Amino acid sequence: MAAMTPTPAPNDEAAPTASNATAATAAASPTATVGRHGERDRREPPPRAPRRFRSRPRVWRGAVLALAGAYFVLPLLASFVFTVHVPGQGISLEAYTQLLAAEGFTKSLLLSLGLAAATITASLLLAVPALVAVRIGSPRLRPVVEVMCMMPLVVPPIALVTGITTVLRWGPEHLSRTPLYQTFLAVQNPDFPLVLVLAYTVLALPFVYRSLDAGLRAVDVPTLVEAARSCGASWPYVVLRVLLPNLRAALAGAAFLTLALVLGEFTIASLLGFQPFAVWIVSISGAHARMSVAVSVLSLLITWLLLLLLSRAGTAPATVSPGPSRTPRTSGKES
Repeated sequence: MAAMTPTPAPNDEAAPTASNATAATAAASPTATVGRHGERDRREPPPRAPRRFRSRPRVWRGAVLALAGAYFVLPLLASFVFTVHVPGQGISLEAYTQLLAAEGFTKSLLLSLGLAAATITASLLLAVPALVAVRIGSPRLRPVVEVMCMMPLVVPPIALVTGITTVLRWGPEHLSRTPLYQTFLAVQNPDFPLVLVLAYTVLALPFVYRSLDAGLRAVDVPTLVEAARSCGASWPYVVLRVLLPNLRAALAGAAFLTLALVLGEFTIASLLGFQPFAVWIVSISGAHARMSVAVSVLSLLITWLLLLLLSRAGTAPATVSPGPSRTPRTSGKES
């Protein structure tokens, strides 16, 4: 009987290794696919067309900037030439030299600047605490506050001044025997009309709200407040020393927008019978045309100068002074 030769067993370790290698190669190569019998079908990717990068010439950018600059600068240059060029006499700076001596110039300018300062203070005192409280305590009220602050954009100034005039006429007639009669007279003082401050505060609310809302969105207010309160800081300290330094740019933007609105507002002040800077410019335009244009040019320069100062204040680094250290209170007695 012939001896039977044992048949070698299949290599169990080699098969998984080969299959693993095949699978790894197929996975590593995205263009390889495995067929029914384990054979790989390599497909070459189609050749890609070379990308053509279109370089945007800087000439168009310079042309757009030049047109935008000309749109703003050419009217100012034309106004300046009108104020200094007198036909038949040549160049004369008489329109500018007579400004300081003109009747009502200094008084109207100081009145407008005072009204602007009071309006900025009132609008910020009204908007900052409300927006911070909404941001921290009740975010669901934000749409309500936004609608209320945006409402002056819907109401035209002529309708607002009509309502103010009606109230000012109704008050002294029906409240002449009450202490409020003196209040109605005080808010209409020609030297400093507080009624204009109240009206300008309402008109400036949309711009103040947008500027402060953008600043609050850029700052993590709840985290800052929680960190300051956990260190023992009081609420006035949190607002004055923690939040306001981080809102410096937003406050500067709101102040500048309010300043520009007050310096250029004419309708309400004219219909109420007061004479701030804008009303004074219109009042002298008939008799002194060159002087009125010169005042307009100077008012633009003053506004730009104040814009630079406010932007400088808004971009200055915020410094937070350390407050007094407080130790947390413990309920138990020290051992």
